[in-house]
Amino acid sequence: MSTALRNREFRALWAAEAQSVAGDHLTTVALAILVYSRTGSALWTAVVYALTFLPALVGGLGLAQLADRFPRRTVLVSCALLQALLVGGMAIPGAPLALLCLLIVLVRLVGAPVNAAQNALTREVFIDDEVYLRSQDLRGITTNIAMLAGLAGGGVLVTAFGPSWALALDAFTFVIAAAVVRLSVRWRPAAGNPDEAWFGAARWVFGQRRLRILIAFSWLVGLAVVPEGLAAPLAHQIGAAEHAVGWLLAADPVGFIVGVFVLSRFVSAENRRRYMGLLAIAASGVLIAFVLEPNLPFALLLLALAGAAGAYIVTVGATFITWVPNELRGGAGGLYRTGLRVAQGVGVALGGVLTEWVGSATTAIALAGFAGVVLTVPVAFSWARIHAAPGGTAAGHA
Repeated sequence: MSTALRNREFRALWAAEAQSVAGDHLTTVALAILVYSRTGSALWTAVVYALTFLPALVGGLGLAQLADRFPRRTVLVSCALLQALLVGGMAIPGAPLALLCLLIVLVRLVGAPVNAAQNALTREVFIDDEVYLRSQDLRGITTNIAMLAGLAGGGVLVTAFGPSWALALDAFTFVIAAAVVRLSVRWRPAAGNPDEAWFGAARWVFGQRRLRILIAFSWLVGLAVVPEGLAAPLAHQIGAAEHAVGWLLAADPVGFIVGVFVLSRFVSAENRRRYMGLLAIAASGVLIAFVLEPNLPFALLLLALAGAAGAYIVTVGATFITWVPNELRGGAGGLYRTGLRVAQGVGVALGGVLTEWVGSATTAIALAGFAGVVLTVPVAFSWARIHAAPGGTAAGHA
């Protein structure tokens, strides 16, 4: 990972993304507190929270393609400044609730081409595949730490200075991100063809068997995240204190950070691709142990182990981006990210429905783990055949 950080362009992209992720979660906390304090309505608070998620799904399929049609540095700088303006509008004291809802939708929509340009440009920055994969490890670790910092720091900042000042701070971070990228990242012309059909990247991706398998791996994450939506009922069922909900939520990302570090430090890129299927099976398989109704320490260990095994997803994403032609990486990356987020949302919702049906959070998690193993095994076998084929992991193999 230190090798990746020696690259000046990557350092700028990495720093801009880290503060953007932290700022996004700070905004989520600030808006939740602001809306609830103004309306006293849990429903309105939930609606505004949903608005931080849903636009990214639409934008991921459509607006992500802007990262192929325009110079990617231009996309990053322009979108960061636009996000600063929109979040700054949210920071205005007394802004109407309808305006806040509109602004958060627009901010999340603008975030789609940002993420697509970030992913595509990071791949362009590195010639060496091994160094590129290490850079994605660093991004995965940093993103999770920034997420936790944004959520924790958001509560502190809002309590100390109020939601308007917290939102203003987030707006300022976007200005900094724009400046860092503009000054440190080299300008490159648009990679894509402006005459390319709008969803041409999606059609191309689904026409490639090996990419379909990688997308299947990403969708299976939806079952591995079921415990995230059940943290509160899980804590109650295993007799843990209310504050343990936070521990249960943090266990998976902490395990993920450790898993990514171990893979990055001790496992070559080739071996990481070879063992992706086994790690994907393990990420779900660990959850089956929840059928034993573990106590709090055991539950935290299981979630951390599942998160550590789930570190395989970094290799999946990096391999996917590498195997997509540069001129399609923006649209293809948007497709990949959207599918991943939809799978996570569906998985959390499915976990809630399953818990209502069986009447037990631990049983629901165990069933999700079992289903994950059953669905992952054929995907893992398909991946093993792709990997074993002559040139199966070569960047140019189709």
